[in-house]
Amino acid sequence: MIEKIALDNILFLDIETVPEIENFTELDPVKQELFATKTQYQRKEDFTPEEFYERAGIWAEFGKIICISVGYFTLKSDIRHFRVTSFFGEESKILKDFSNLLNNHFSQPQHLLCGHNAKEFDFPFIARRMLIHGIQIPQKLNLFGKKPWEVPHLDTMELWKFGDYKTFTSLKLLTNVLGIPSPKDDIDGSEVGKVYYIDKDIDRIITYCEKDVIAVAQIFLKMRREDLLIEEEIIHV
Repeated sequence: MIEKIALDNILFLDIETVPEIENFTELDPVKQELFATKTQYQRKEDFTPEEFYERAGIWAEFGKIICISVGYFTLKSDIRHFRVTSFFGEESKILKDFSNLLNNHFSQPQHLLCGHNAKEFDFPFIARRMLIHGIQIPQKLNLFGKKPWEVPHLDTMELWKFGDYKTFTSLKLLTNVLGIPSPKDDIDGSEVGKVYYIDKDIDRIITYCEKDVIAVAQIFLKMRREDLLIEEEIIHV
């Protein structure tokens, strides 16, 4: 029962990713061939590997993390706050800083990680990129040998499925149907690569990522039938 989970034991998170190398032509021939093979099923005959390369950020083998945003509740008597912060810069530093956060503040048995579609995307992507960079994977992300009920992960998309394995529900759709206010100034996820490489506007991406973290927390509150966060309760640090 998610109502029994202490809110301040949960770290809510979201990541933004882009192709690791800006242009397909900058990949060495071996990597180009590997990308072509990896994406063959998704591309079919509709796209060449180069045309499809703008989507490379969804695979940890060809993408990189440019932002990890996190949020967590602080509860003191009847005062509730949701603190939001982000890690950005060089990917190795992002991953090390995030690892330090987990190891120092969210490593106890009662601590949980929560995201939207995070079991399929965010959590494994972070772990794979850590492995690529030679960074030790924190226990909260290292699932080797864990039984399903021992995995310390929550996923709002999985909670919404109620056992239905056929359904994919976007964060945007879920906030809409649950009556959660959604900012109108968000960039689309497909635009992140352009905003990063062409516009070089990491601040816009950070804002977008942090809004998604807040949305995940709002969905979780809604699923517990609790009051949604108001602007005064959200603190950016």
